[in-house]
Amino acid sequence: MKEKETITMTKKEVRRLGTINDLIENKINGTVASSYLNLSTRQVRRMKSMVLLLGPKGIVHKSRGRPSNRKMSREKENTIKYLIHNQYRRFGPTLASEYLLEYNKVVVNKETLRLMMIKEGIWTSKNRKQEKHHEWRERKDSYGEMQQFDGSYHKWFGEEESCLLLSIDDATGKISHGVFDKNEGVIAVFKFWIKYIEKNGIPRSIYLDKFSTYKINHKSAEDNKDLITQFQRANKELGINMIMANSPEAKGRIERANKTLQDRLVKALRFHKITTRAEANKYLEEKFIPEFNKRFAVVPKNKENRHSIL
Repeated sequence: MKEKETITMTKKEVRRLGTINDLIENKINGTVASSYLNLSTRQVRRMKSMVLLLGPKGIVHKSRGRPSNRKMSREKENTIKYLIHNQYRRFGPTLASEYLLEYNKVVVNKETLRLMMIKEGIWTSKNRKQEKHHEWRERKDSYGEMQQFDGSYHKWFGEEESCLLLSIDDATGKISHGVFDKNEGVIAVFKFWIKYIEKNGIPRSIYLDKFSTYKINHKSAEDNKDLITQFQRANKELGINMIMANSPEAKGRIERANKTLQDRLVKALRFHKITTRAEANKYLEEKFIPEFNKRFAVVPKNKENRHSIL
């Protein structure tokens, strides 16, 4: 007497077998079976054929019991562990996976890397704090219609604090210009906008925070009390509308960009062992800004460039 074969099935497979048996017995049609199983009619037909040919075994996944093709080799796993401990210890999983691909030619899914980093004790799984909800303004329609401008003081490279002057195009989210300087005083800000206009043209408007260092003196920018008047006068002569935001949150896009930069840019500068302002500005212009824009910029509603030529 032939022994009965025992087949181990998951709950999902048992449910599928029941539906396919109903289909075979003409209790339901293919469309209904497809709807029940959330599969295409072609998949259901294939499944029915396998059950008719093999019985219940036809429903069991073919890869059951086989080693997964996706399983990472021990050699690759050890390589990744070495790199995240020695080169990317301060990186988050997303950024680390990007650097592993670009600089080490190692392909690894960020979720796989996250679990590995947690297991290795160099990443903590955190519950995201719920941020205060702000209703962000709708983006402008065209490139050059409005630039959000800000200066961010931070230890970007080396041990001394410096100021990153940054403009973000409101319609596209692109960094339209960025430069490291000692502060955001009169000379630094005017140099920034002269270079901006040479590169891009004259924007229609500039949006900045009225409670920023233009109103409150920073220790590194003693002339800031005069800056707002001079800046307004220069903008008026060029036909640029200067808009003062009522709070930092109103400049939401550039505030979020600064948070992203304080993560990504600081790590990039340290990774490349950049310690001087000249090196940092070269890297910012030639490498970081183009890659940032490629990753984060969006397509504007209107393709028209609203900059005007000086």
